[in-house]
Amino acid sequence: MTSSSTSPTTWQDRANHAARSVTALFGRKLLFLPGTHLGAVLWQGRHAAGQPTPSTPEQEPGTQPGPRWRAALRRMRPAASLALPWHYWWQAHYVDCLVDTGRRELGGGATPAARFNGPGRPSAGHLASRLVTGIRLRNALTFVNSYYDDMAWLALATLRLDSLAEETRRPGRRRNAVVRASLALQFDAACTDDLGGGTFWSKKRDFKNTPATAPVALFYARTGQHAKAQALLDWLDATLFDADQALYLDGARLNPAGEVVLERAVYTYNQGPVLGALLELGGEANLARAAVLVDAVQRLLTVPADSSGPGSVLRCEGTGDGGLFTGILCRYLALAAADRRLPDATRATAARLVTDTADAFWSGRRPVGPGEAGAGREGKSIFSLHAAQPAAAAYPPGAAVELSTQLQAWMTLEAAAAVTA
Repeated sequence: MTSSSTSPTTWQDRANHAARSVTALFGRKLLFLPGTHLGAVLWQGRHAAGQPTPSTPEQEPGTQPGPRWRAALRRMRPAASLALPWHYWWQAHYVDCLVDTGRRELGGGATPAARFNGPGRPSAGHLASRLVTGIRLRNALTFVNSYYDDMAWLALATLRLDSLAEETRRPGRRRNAVVRASLALQFDAACTDDLGGGTFWSKKRDFKNTPATAPVALFYARTGQHAKAQALLDWLDATLFDADQALYLDGARLNPAGEVVLERAVYTYNQGPVLGALLELGGEANLARAAVLVDAVQRLLTVPADSSGPGSVLRCEGTGDGGLFTGILCRYLALAAADRRLPDATRATAARLVTDTADAFWSGRRPVGPGEAGAGREGKSIFSLHAAQPAAAAYPPGAAVELSTQLQAWMTLEAAAAVTA
């Protein structure tokens, strides 16, 4: 089903390596609080020559003593991180990545020996639970924020986390159910008849888009609210599906004259959760649309794997929030590859897109070199922000690396492990 000859065991090893790399470079407690975990927005190693980088607060511990002011900044780093931008939805996808890893641990027997980071470390599911705690504390003691798509991603992640707990015969935390009950009220308030349906993107309530409507539809579908989910998909099909491309546009808003104006940008990110919702609801029409969507992704959202050879990989969308986009698409392409209700050719296309993109991320990775990081981090990997570009070019030693781009590569490798399992 895939174009890759890589064995499933190797794909699982690669996904484990990505999990260890991201958690080692970016994972930390929130203000040293026990039972918490968060992903730092940035990681920046030292230059190859061993000189400190300009971003002193992000330097790693274990360096040679320097000026007192520099040591003081290092001690302040956990508090200083609170001044960095807060990316709630990056953390939600961090939870999802840990759940992916936890599911592979489950396949290995859910024993300490199966843990991605070794038997003496927390399981992926335990670390994900700590992360949900960290999100609440960092988000001012609430799971509600101004963006409905952010909240939808966390609701979906906690749903998967509870499912993992049930499969490991450990009850999910009541907190996760409370999270979803609270956020479901937010979704109900965001899904209105304005613009004919759909979900508002933010509390400004001036824009309805695919990034909010699709994950909310998927949440409704996975929680048994099928009529609500189908209504959102119907709105997406009527309003934002571009028949010429067979892809979903970004969103719609009313202009001052009261006319509906489309935001016609097409992103990899938007196609993924729509695909997931179509598969979750099923039915002849939804599955037919899912097959059309996979084909359109192959035709229009891929780029040459590199300049010297044949083959293609999924297009990536850069840094910042865009650094997550293609990884999210890969998560749902992996579901399509495993769905026997879809035509064999569609499943093969979805699998090939995932494994070829994962191959490119893996072959283009850059190891964290000697002197670039403190103990426990040397030998971990930095992944490129573009599958078709090596990490050494995108993130040379000393460059600031964004969490979003590393989650994207990890997510893609997890998708490849799932496709080939």
